[in-house]
Amino acid sequence: MERPNAWKFYSEEELAEVEKTSAEYKTFLNRGKTERECVREAVRMAEENGCLPLESLMSGNKALCPGDRVYVNQMGKAILLFIIGKQPLEAGINIVGAHIDSPRIDLKQNPFYEDSDFVYGDTHYYGGIKKYQWVARELALHGVVALKDGTVKDFVVGEEESDPVVGISDLLIHLSQEQMEKKLKDSITGEDLDIILGGKPLQGEEKEPVKAALLQILKERYELEEEDMISAEIEAVPAGKARDFGLDRSMIIGYGHDDRVCSFAELKALFSLEGVPEKTCCCMLVDKEEIGSVGATGMRSNFLENAVAEILNLQGCYSELLVRRALRNSRMLSCDVSAGFDPLFASAFEKKNAAFLGRGVCFNKFTGSRGKSGSNDANAEFMGELRKIMDDAEVRWQTAELGRVDLGGGGTIAYICALYGMNVIDSGVAVLSMHAPMEIISKADLYESVKAYRAFMASTC
Repeated sequence: MERPNAWKFYSEEELAEVEKTSAEYKTFLNRGKTERECVREAVRMAEENGCLPLESLMSGNKALCPGDRVYVNQMGKAILLFIIGKQPLEAGINIVGAHIDSPRIDLKQNPFYEDSDFVYGDTHYYGGIKKYQWVARELALHGVVALKDGTVKDFVVGEEESDPVVGISDLLIHLSQEQMEKKLKDSITGEDLDIILGGKPLQGEEKEPVKAALLQILKERYELEEEDMISAEIEAVPAGKARDFGLDRSMIIGYGHDDRVCSFAELKALFSLEGVPEKTCCCMLVDKEEIGSVGATGMRSNFLENAVAEILNLQGCYSELLVRRALRNSRMLSCDVSAGFDPLFASAFEKKNAAFLGRGVCFNKFTGSRGKSGSNDANAEFMGELRKIMDDAEVRWQTAELGRVDLGGGGTIAYICALYGMNVIDSGVAVLSMHAPMEIISKADLYESVKAYRAFMASTC
């Protein structure tokens, strides 16, 4: 039952493909540090591979045919990509779905204030983080600012060599006796995560001169006013690029592996499909998973259902019943990362049911917490089908649970899609230091996940 390490089986050609895939992924990760940036990159890849926006076909009433490639951009924060298959849509869709949001720190809508000759950005953290991991490190600012005239400006500072970076200070060890007595979760609070943005006063300004200097920079360099922050989405993320990790370069360290590693694997798998698939294939990248899949760009929204309805309409056979049948007969891999076994924290895992870095793509029959609360818990029959698909495609794969039974747990979008009555299972890449500012994956697991998602989308059973 123990799964062997995938590295043991690679030929020279496969090793070269592993490195090629990893290099492409690092570029994707560096370009996509926010959900908006990920969608932009997905659109670029889609259009390079012959995909058209579904809206353009809707306006022209062009019929969709097998082999056609279309995408739906949901508010710039989520995206659906389809390759139309030979079988009618009501026969079901092979869906691979991941999320492109990651834990981070957001600037509030009224963020700027001055205190003791520093100007700060007031923040609200997003998703599940260990707050102490975000202090005393370089941060970059990524996001957009929407102006009253409808203009939307990109805002990125801290990624170029010539850029400044920002960050959150921590208390020096010499004065930390009281801080060190606190529980780890209380040593840094949410209110302590304000970002230092500047420290030089504007000459001749008496009232809040350091804040005034910051506002002058925003106006002169970016043509922004303080009030524009009300309609801005600015995220603080770790500065710097993803890099090879380990002296053997077998791993990648970077921000946002959860869950952009699965997102990239889905995209690469979709566009590597040859010919016209039997079943329609869908790559789904969604927002807001880290905070409950809420909002118009989260999985709880109806944009998948709406897209299926529009496709059926363009095929000349729309009905509410066919939409329901198409979704009910679909199958889905909810592609999200799994907790990689860490020998330094072995007591948090149940070893024989843990995911190991380097042993291939991981399948979690269920997630949830403790008594499987909030879990999808996939059917055994579906698991049996997947075993055959993976083994026939010579995919290296493993199964896992998320830690010790009574310790904690987590979830994905699987249970939401299961509401349509489709078969869904969790599948993804094992990660060390999940939800930390910098996470670690194995290049082998990335490569095997691409193989797995391609095999699933091409399957007909």
